[in-house]
Order: sequence, then C-alpha cells, then structure tokens
Amino acid sequence: MITKTIRYELANGIATITFDEQDSPVNTMCLQWQDDLDAVTAQVGKDREQIKGIVLASAKSTFFAGADLKGVMRSTAADGHRVFTEIERIKRNFRSLETLGVPVVSCLNGAALGGGWEVALVGHHRIAVNNPKVQFGLPEITLGLIPGGGGITKMTRLLGLVAAQPYILESKLFGPEEALKIGVVHELVATPEELMPRALAHIEAAQGKPEACQHVWDRKDYKMHGGTPSNPKIAAMLSVAPAVLKQKTRGLYPAPEAALAAMVEGAMVDFDTAMRIESRYLAGLMVSPVAKNMINTFFFNMNAIKAGQSRPRDVPRYKPQKVGLLGAGMMGSGIAYAQASRGIATVLKDVSLEAANKGKANSVKVTQPRVDKGRMSAADQQALLARITPTASTADLRGCDLIIEAVFEHRELKAAVTHESEPMLAEGGFFASNTSTLPITSLAKASARPQKFVGIHFFSPVDKMKLVEIIRGKETDDETIARAYDYVQALGKLPIVVNDARGFYTSRTFGTFVMEGVAMLGEGIPAPVIENAAMQAGMPVGPLAVLDETALSLSVHVLEQTRADYAEEGRHYDTTPGEALVEHMVKQHHRSGRAAGGGFYDYPAGQKKTLWPQLKTLFEKPDVAWDLQDVKDRLLYRQSVETARCLAEGVLTSVHDGNIGSIFGIGFPAWTGGALQFIYGMGIDAFEKRCAELAAKFGPGFALTDAVKATIRQHQPVY
Repeated sequence: MITKTIRYELANGIATITFDEQDSPVNTMCLQWQDDLDAVTAQVGKDREQIKGIVLASAKSTFFAGADLKGVMRSTAADGHRVFTEIERIKRNFRSLETLGVPVVSCLNGAALGGGWEVALVGHHRIAVNNPKVQFGLPEITLGLIPGGGGITKMTRLLGLVAAQPYILESKLFGPEEALKIGVVHELVATPEELMPRALAHIEAAQGKPEACQHVWDRKDYKMHGGTPSNPKIAAMLSVAPAVLKQKTRGLYPAPEAALAAMVEGAMVDFDTAMRIESRYLAGLMVSPVAKNMINTFFFNMNAIKAGQSRPRDVPRYKPQKVGLLGAGMMGSGIAYAQASRGIATVLKDVSLEAANKGKANSVKVTQPRVDKGRMSAADQQALLARITPTASTADLRGCDLIIEAVFEHRELKAAVTHESEPMLAEGGFFASNTSTLPITSLAKASARPQKFVGIHFFSPVDKMKLVEIIRGKETDDETIARAYDYVQALGKLPIVVNDARGFYTSRTFGTFVMEGVAMLGEGIPAPVIENAAMQAGMPVGPLAVLDETALSLSVHVLEQTRADYAEEGRHYDTTPGEALVEHMVKQHHRSGRAAGGGFYDYPAGQKKTLWPQLKTLFEKPDVAWDLQDVKDRLLYRQSVETARCLAEGVLTSVHDGNIGSIFGIGFPAWTGGALQFIYGMGIDAFEKRCAELAAKFGPGFALTDAVKATIRQHQPVY
C-alpha cells in the first residue's frame, strides 16, 4: 500500500510503515498524512493475524519533523473543536498500533522533534543512530504550543513528574546518548543501515513475550517514577510550581502553564483520560493568538533568516580566515571572543599593547568559568586564546579579509582609523563599522572603496546577544552584504539586513522605547509604575533601567551629534521631551548612568539597585491621572509604529528582519512574535484604531500616515 505520505509493506510477518511525504524534504503531520495514517492503521488491523511485528521507519534524512505549522497559522478561534478532533484522531491511530499485541519498533535514522518524537514514542522499542548531531525532544513550548500527540502523557509516565519537567516545560532537546541514558531510547547503532536488522532481531526475540508488546504504562504493575501528585513530596513541589512558573512567564505565555496542568492532571487519571486532557489543552493553544505569533516568528521568520532570504543571491558562500578589530574595549574584545571561538584568526588592535592585552583577557573571563566547571578543556581554551593576537601596530592587520572598527562613537576618530587601517586589507577584503547610530553612508566617505564598506552592528554583551544588524550604505555592493551575512552566520549569530538611516532599525526603535518611558517620567507618572508596566508587558527590563546600562551620557552624545549633523545640513533638530529630560539629568544633576555611579537608579555596593529618590521629588506629579494599560501600550505601540515606519521608508525590507531584530536586538516581548507580528496578531484594523487613540492623547509618535498603513497591509504574511 503506497499513499502520498506513507508506504506500507507486509512481508514475512513484518509490517513496515515508512514515512515518506512526497514533494517535501521532511515528514510532517499534514492533513494528508492524517488521512493516510487512518488508511494504513485500518490495513494493519485487517492484517493483524499475519503480523508478528511492526517497524516504523523514515525515507527522509530525518525521522519525522512534526506538526503542520502552516495549518496552525490558518486556524481561527472558531476551529477549536475541529482541531481537538484532529488531535484525537492521530492519537487514536497511535493507540491502535501500540495496543495491537505485537512489538512495535521505531527506527530513528535522524532527528525526531515535536510531533516527530511523539511518532517515535509509538514504538515499544526505540533504536537510534548514534550521531551526536541528531536531536530528539519536544520544542513545542518555544512556539507557544505544548506536546499534544502523547508527548506530555508518555514522557511523564516514562520519567516521572519531576524528571520530565526539563524536557516538557523547558523544551530541553537531547541526543541519542542522553536518550539511551534516561531510558527513552533502548538501543544505539552506528549507521542507518544497521537499524532494520536490529529491529528484526528485536521482533524475533520478543515473540511469546507479552511485555515486549506493551508500553510500561499499560502494564498492571506500573508505578510512576517518584510518585503521583498524591505523594507528599510531589504535592509539596507542585504547590509552589505554578508560582515559580508565573514568575518566569509573567502570565504572558499560556503554554508552560498548560503543559504543567496537563502533566499534573494527567498523572492523577488513567492513560486514555490523560491523553484526552492533553488534547484539550493543545487545541486551546493552537487557536490562540500567542501561539500564532510565536510560530510565525520563531519558526517561519527564523527559518527565513537561517536560509538567507535577506542575503543577496548569486554570491558564493564565504568565510573570512583572518579578521582585524580596531578597539579592544567592551565591543571589540567581545567580537574577538566570538570570532576566536569559531576558529577565526583575530588581530585585536588598540592604541597600546597593554589595552589590547586587556581586551584579550576578556576571552579568559568568558571561558574560565566553563573550564572550571569542566564544560571546556584547558587545551581548547588555550587554542581559542592563541587565535587572538593583541597589538598596537597597524602593520599586524596586513592580510585581513575583514577589518571591523569598534572605536568610540565619534565621527572624526572613526574616519582616522579607517584611513589608517583600510590599506592593510587583503585583496578583495572589506571594511566594516560597528557603529550603533552613525549613518554608514557618511562614515564610508572616509573609505577609499565605499562599495566595500558596510555596517556590522553587534549588541552588548557580544558573547550572549545573538543578533547582528548588517547595514547597507548607499554604495555598499551585493557581494559585501552577502559576505557580511556569511561572516555573521559563521559566528553562529542571527543576521538581519537593513538600509542606512540614522540609528538604522534597532537603535532607532530602541530609542523610542526608552524615550517614551522617560517622557512619561517627565509627565509626572511615577518611575516605579513605568518600570513595572514595561516588565508586565513583557520587556526584559524597564526603560529607565536599560538607559542606565547603556549610559545616559551616551544618549546625550548621540543627541549632540544628531544636532550637529542636522545643522550641517541646514536643518533644525526638534529635541523630544524624553531626550530633553535625559540631557537635564546628565547636565544639571550629573547622573550619567550606572558606569558613572548612578543615573535613574542608585547602585549601593553589594546591594540591589534602587530608583534614585530624587526622581519622586523632581518629576512625580501626584495630581496627574495615569492608566496602567495606557502606560503599557505606549511602550509597546511606540516601538511597533516606529518599526512600521522603518518598513515604509525602506530601512527594513522584510517582516522577518523586523520581527527577529526587535526580539533579539531590543527585547521586544516574545509573546507578541515581534514588533510587526504584534500588529498582525492584533489585527490591522484594531491596531490602527488604538494608534489613533494614543496619538490623540500622547502625540504624533503614535500617528500612522497613509503610506505606513498601506505598507503594513502590503507586507501582511499569508499562510
């Protein structure tokens, strides 16, 4: 029997079910597969008397990829009952196969993630190829969903309520060796060719052994590892678990809470009821806006970045062998570590060898804790450090494929180091600036080859931040953009590509978040309200706290540079209320930020930071009426409006760059799916209506022009 997604063969008593979705590189739980599984399971039932064992196999390089996420994106709130019925239908077929009374063996030739791991769990005996690159597990929580094809119920019954939590609630993935160790895989083989012979050998050995045809939870003597929720120790843990979870999710992510509920409720009832509970929770999430937001961005948009959709086509792949860095401060030393950890020879230049060596020492600081904990060998650490050459000599940059300047945000200084070091590039090499705000086109005036000059904007701290913003100047050519993209991917980071403008995309949008927060402070809204509202909306920290970290003095420097640039162009720059207040804090009150001893916060030695008491005296107005929802909306909507403007102006050229950039660059809440998905998830009409209300109350920062409205509609994703 051959269907569009499954091949079924019966020979010598062995029923082989091979997943092979036509015209797809992977197997998915698409609607066609669900229909085909119905047909194949019915045929297995008819052939029962001739079957002594079942083998589940894959014709793809991976075993099974999981759910059809495009189908989820098309669902609406009214589809809940239909979705529940579909989930139950898949599970009914799984249950028919695993309770047939014959041994079922899953042959895992490659990755099995999400629904794919749930397919693997149908087998009573699971054999995997021992390839460290292969991953198993249940990543659904990261997409706003929960495992609903039996994953929660089965992993909880296999491992116990406590041990299963990392794999379910934290989406911990695992390789074949860990799978064997925790008992969710029973056998490892060296090559895919060994899978079928081992499966057949297991089926032969299992003949006449009823327990080999049953899962552990179906056996009469089954007891859950560690006990059920009625066990006092488990009950004590469960009494605090929801509060701990709520602290992490802030109530914005329903999936972890649903997963925990399905685990606990399922552990108190029989297996079939537990499976039904799991289905109900999943069906509710699959038609929820948060899941769609997260699937859109963390699956589809992320894959677009990884596949290089913003990378110019027809340029050969590239990896620089030797890269020079100008400036061994926080950014330069961070980039040096990122490069050396990925095998790239690095020249770290500063004005003195002492400063350059200090920059190299940052890589010791990052790696030493790993060596101490046994996560990195001392030899690997030394090899990494050996790739970084500290120097005060420009001549040592000779032969670099790429040179990145990471000096202070001062136009004349950047021009000077560009002039000095650019001639050292190898033939065909290119030059980059790590500026966070200064327009690349103007910086490229200092270059002898502006077509080979590009912005590569890293985020701090470099070893932790995944995003890198690539900025195309007016003259930057496609080859340089493609090479910058490949370089960023070679570092294991996420590149987005934007066109040149003041502040580019991320700094410009981030600026609206912090300045809206500061503007509210100036209006008289209490500082704790602003900070807490940001956290409640899902931002990692409040706008005042983050301004302290980036330095108020840096914001003032950028403001002064902007004013000077405008004046040079014969224009006047209108300072925003937020910018004016930050300037006031620095110049009148000498509060320049955390590094300078204090800004909006005080930083007492050895204690938690506290808001500067003078904020209440200087700015708070007890008679000012404020609404918490307005405060939250101002912080989120202001960023989304600016992102939509960037798209309309051509600073952004794609939705995926905007969403990934906002989440990984400026901490826009993941539950929204990013600054543009926030608009689409809410509904364009509802977004426009709320923007009009906010603009009427709080000014033009929230106003949408006709051009911006048209752009939002033009780029709306369709699934």
